[in-house]
Amino acid sequence: MAVYRDTACKKRHYMSENIRRDIQKEFGEEVYSGLTSPQKYLSSAYFYDETGDTLFQKIMELPEYYLTGSEFEILNTHKKEIAELFSGPAGFDLFELGAGDAKKTKILLQQFLDTGLDFVYHPIDISGHALRDLSEKLEKEFPKLKISPLQGTYFGVLEQLGTFRNRKKVILFLGSNIGNLSPNTAVSLLQRIRAGMEREDLLFIGFDQKKDPAVILEAYNDSQGVTAAFNINILARINRELGGNFDVEGFRHWALYNPQSGEARSYLISQRDQEVEIKALDLKLKFRKWESIHTEISRKFDDAGIAEMAEDSGLKISGSFWDNRGFFKNYILQKA
Repeated sequence: MAVYRDTACKKRHYMSENIRRDIQKEFGEEVYSGLTSPQKYLSSAYFYDETGDTLFQKIMELPEYYLTGSEFEILNTHKKEIAELFSGPAGFDLFELGAGDAKKTKILLQQFLDTGLDFVYHPIDISGHALRDLSEKLEKEFPKLKISPLQGTYFGVLEQLGTFRNRKKVILFLGSNIGNLSPNTAVSLLQRIRAGMEREDLLFIGFDQKKDPAVILEAYNDSQGVTAAFNINILARINRELGGNFDVEGFRHWALYNPQSGEARSYLISQRDQEVEIKALDLKLKFRKWESIHTEISRKFDDAGIAEMAEDSGLKISGSFWDNRGFFKNYILQKA
């Protein structure tokens, strides 16, 4: 694996320990804020520790979880068109928000390498474990790939996006991850992406489409209970990293879908009256029986809603690709 080693990349490598501490600090602050709110919540961004990464890989293989297969089909079917779309006269820098294991992205990486495109792959993820694991696997699978990983939250890393000005930038945001954000936060994220883009740059982004509500609900409430374990793991992470004493067996996962708002929501429900202490936060909490913690939102979209979001963000739709069932779409957005 060829590692891209300019000065900025070296600085980012040496700062990785500081980034890890910053993420740990952010995690504690988010947990404190969420669990002291009148309506308790925890951010799904912190599902992805080592255990969470493993559980999410299992989720993507579930028959009920159609999102991965739908987008996989799109990328595999249209990989040649996408390669032509991304290529530039001086090559391009490929940034991926929330890269994970890059299972779907590997379809594009293989196509780009086979076509002889000049590019550097910048996987971005909040999970240092996921980035290390990804780098090791890519080294074996794509020896000629130039890669420069970036660890951090979406908003933190996007501040660096504007420093890459020498050639075309392509930003990947796959998996409909934008659906995990509130409408205002989603627009704010797109605005920050736009701020780092030039006219020729592209944002290639996935949006899960509105469809049969039963299909959507089953995707977030699978029969094997993997999604439940994925949600409950955030309590175990609080125990491990922040000195909490959550009884994870004392909570159950609950999912629902509202077809009017297009929102799938997940909650953790306290099974009894109980008390919890989180030592690192000097925090003691009381949970009433049936009290909930909101853990995740996954919004579903249609063309009109996406066009409105793009306009609010200073972007425009310049193309799209979809799977044969119409379950999922990848859009190409550019500066308006």
